[in-house]
Amino acid sequence: MTIVVVGVGADGWAGLAEPARAALAGCDVLFGGRRHLDLVPLDVDKVAWPSPLLPALDELFAAHDGRRIGVLASGDPLLSGIGTTLVHRYGVDRVRVLPGVSSVALARARLGWSAETTEVVSVVGRSVHRISRVLAPGARVLVLGADADSPAAVAALLTARGYGQSRLTVLEQLAGPAERRVAGLAHAWSHPPGDPLAVIAVECVGSPALPTLPGLPDDVFEHDGQLTRRELRAAALARLAPLPGQLLWDVGAGAGSVAIEWSRAHPANRAVAVERDATRAGRISRNADRLGVPELRVVTGDAPAALAGLPEPHAVFVGGGTTAPGLLDTCWAALAPGGRLVAHAVTLESEQALALAHRDRGGELIRIAVEHAAPLGRFTGWTPARTVTQWSVSK
Repeated sequence: MTIVVVGVGADGWAGLAEPARAALAGCDVLFGGRRHLDLVPLDVDKVAWPSPLLPALDELFAAHDGRRIGVLASGDPLLSGIGTTLVHRYGVDRVRVLPGVSSVALARARLGWSAETTEVVSVVGRSVHRISRVLAPGARVLVLGADADSPAAVAALLTARGYGQSRLTVLEQLAGPAERRVAGLAHAWSHPPGDPLAVIAVECVGSPALPTLPGLPDDVFEHDGQLTRRELRAAALARLAPLPGQLLWDVGAGAGSVAIEWSRAHPANRAVAVERDATRAGRISRNADRLGVPELRVVTGDAPAALAGLPEPHAVFVGGGTTAPGLLDTCWAALAPGGRLVAHAVTLESEQALALAHRDRGGELIRIAVEHAAPLGRFTGWTPARTVTQWSVSK
């Protein structure tokens, strides 16, 4: 089975290049959204995608086995599109992609924004909180909207995050006969819902700006004291070494600060925060939303039992519970070669567990002491925080 995936813009058939037209004309059946199917004037079988799509995909294609299959997508099918799904599912040898001009490229052309200076965030089927990760004064962001209510949702989020003075430009039906734009400031957004096919351009004005490098201030996290503090968090993440697309287990996550900073390091990064306390687990989800990584998965339960069935991690951080029987062994066994494990201890018992692990598996064992200057009568003195023992090792 060969699948031809063609990107179609709002200008429909008229905007397709001849190779794309010929490829579609050679198909026996076309799959796509109803809007896309209506744009193509070919006398072939047309099948609208069911909802939900992914569980039905294999059965749908199997029902048309032996036929020449075409798939219609928006603009560039490999930009947050069905083309990516099909390539991952069936392989590049069976999926031929003929891209059109993406809505992102069209939006940048209308605004005069270069690709190098523009962040792109999709909220199609995803949380609008993803935008929070890229907010910074002067940043330019293109948001791929999910529906007609997306501009208002983006405006509300910007206002809540201190970016209410940001300018929004909503670009609807780009390159189509009904192309239109509306604009305004986020805090005063009052436009009614428009066309669902829209890109929302944001010119960011506001503060604060949070870096993607590790070591966010402690006060950006909601917590009850169970928090890996800034200096210790930065030291742990330096040894966990986040790489694009990799998965972290944050075991005994507390406020979720390590998992959140891992996820903020790159938009493709993933993390699972494991926390036994349900109240803290809810706090982790709120922190993840506010700091722009709403896809962070939170598992409530006692480790190591709660780790069963989780996807294989590239790195593991154990912020609490190192004395739990079997916990360090379970985390170590879950790692593939090249995986990294970092664990912290603050009690004699947990420090002993790390010392034994270091003896058996090597790595690096250090103690970190942090002191903060604070008032001492009429003067200033050093206030020490609890010393932390850190074990780090690569498999």
